[in-house]
Amino acid sequence: MKNATIFTLVGKDFSEDQLRPLIDSARADDAHLTVLALGATPQVPVYAANIQPYAAAILPDDWQKDFLVENAALTATAKEVGALLQREAVSGDVSVLNCEPSRIAARVARRAVVCDLCVLSPGLRAREDVFHPALQGVLFESPVAAVLNYETLKTPAKIDRVFVAWDSGLPSARAVQRAMAMLRQAREVTIGIFDPVMTENRDGENPGSELAEWLSRHGCNVRVNQYPSGGKEIGDCIVGRAKETGADLVVMGAYGHSRLREDLFGGTTRTMIEQRELAVLLAH
Repeated sequence: MKNATIFTLVGKDFSEDQLRPLIDSARADDAHLTVLALGATPQVPVYAANIQPYAAAILPDDWQKDFLVENAALTATAKEVGALLQREAVSGDVSVLNCEPSRIAARVARRAVVCDLCVLSPGLRAREDVFHPALQGVLFESPVAAVLNYETLKTPAKIDRVFVAWDSGLPSARAVQRAMAMLRQAREVTIGIFDPVMTENRDGENPGSELAEWLSRHGCNVRVNQYPSGGKEIGDCIVGRAKETGADLVVMGAYGHSRLREDLFGGTTRTMIEQRELAVLLAH
């Protein structure tokens, strides 16, 4: 993405190889990397938070110790990232956010507002209390898309093949809109539709054709494939078909169904978030 600002989330378990694909891409596209070293402190104890007026808050020693240890680790990560960006002569800035898990979504979303894309590094997955609120904040409270598994891209500066998992829904449409720069750049775009419903109120008489026509006007080389799921979970179908096409990136809408329903019973979005084989761009 030429001249883009890429919001990148890293955890305290950071290594250079997590940022290497992004650095190479930023250098090729004159992009700016806004890196946030993100961590979580334990929730402030209720007896310390809900104190009486004019009374002093008393925090337990172990809470303060945990906070300081986490903060020191994140600060060290930020210094390491800053040195890496300087050494690689890539435009970027680095900051630290260490807060309670309940505040992560809003704080991350606020910073994403002035960026073009958010990339979550693989190191964040080690902390579910950090990874999931950060992802939810980007998807539900910010205007940008989230990218997972970016490190799997063979040539991040040049995405050759993109697989668009299309279901005619609003989240899917938003994902395509936000991935437009990548779609224009790609050598081949495959629109994959699973178990299409060929009615006027669902996928239309020729599912995917309108999207293909629109993308073609933008100069994209597009083909449309309709697939039967055969009763398999749609997320697994997407991964399998995307691999068949040699896709570097999957573009799809997130949480087309209720987020609570997917969290409880599983679903396409959950499958695509948990898989680590393919880079995926998600938007809601």
